[in-house]
Amino acid sequence: MTADDSFGRLDDDDYPAYTMGRAAEMLNTTQGFLRAIGEARLITPPRSPGGHRRYSRYQLRIAARARELVDGGTPIEAAILEDQLEEAQRINAEHQQGLKPGSTPPAA
Repeated sequence: MTADDSFGRLDDDDYPAYTMGRAAEMLNTTQGFLRAIGEARLITPPRSPGGHRRYSRYQLRIAARARELVDGGTPIEAAILEDQLEEAQRINAEHQQGLKPGSTPPAA
């Protein structure tokens, strides 16, 4: 892998670049909260070779949304279901538009 390949990953929303400690700090939450949403399978961070969880920017956005809902009084289980429903609706809308899930629509 070249240095250019490594730097290219910085633009990848799915690249697991953040440690649990850094992710918790960025979200102004606890590592326990991140573990809880992981155990509930809202996000499934991959593990480093040393066994540490690593989070992508995409996963951090999901965690931030869950945190907003929980801070607003929504139980974590309901926050997870709400997020899963929102994701399913997004995928369904993309499917109806003839897009591959996760791709961007063509420019008009």
